[in-house]
Amino acid sequence: MAPSVSDLARHLVLGALLDELTRVFGSYEFVAHWAQGEFHHDVVLRLPETAMGQLPGRVLVVATNCNGGIKEVLCFAGVPERGALWHDRCPTVPEFSGNLAPVLARAVTVHWFDPCELLGTDARSELRAEHRQRQVGGGWVQRKSKEASRRSGS
Repeated sequence: MAPSVSDLARHLVLGALLDELTRVFGSYEFVAHWAQGEFHHDVVLRLPETAMGQLPGRVLVVATNCNGGIKEVLCFAGVPERGALWHDRCPTVPEFSGNLAPVLARAVTVHWFDPCELLGTDARSELRAEHRQRQVGGGWVQRKSKEASRRSGS
């Protein structure tokens, strides 16, 4: 019997979920990794055509924390737009826009919390203030050193 999106989310860690996808479907395609700040990661996976009929769609977005703990699993027919996904999550953040394709299935875990909490200027960070900068849409990323900026031409 094929697992549901809820069954997949119950693995609670990304590695175990990826192992289960390989066991059940034979493979998966890693499409994208979208980090928003330090503590939220969206891993976009495309399942083989054989997954059709077993899950409502072939694309999974697995939201994890910084340790690979699964917070949410979303199922789509195709790869969603990153900005639309975040606009759906946090509609008051002006830097995010777009219309999210229909979510065909969704499951959250004990690791889930409102991801908008990570986007404010008062959001927690493990980076010292002088070593971080705000990411577009919110959250913190490591500030590039002046030397690294010179080398990259930015």
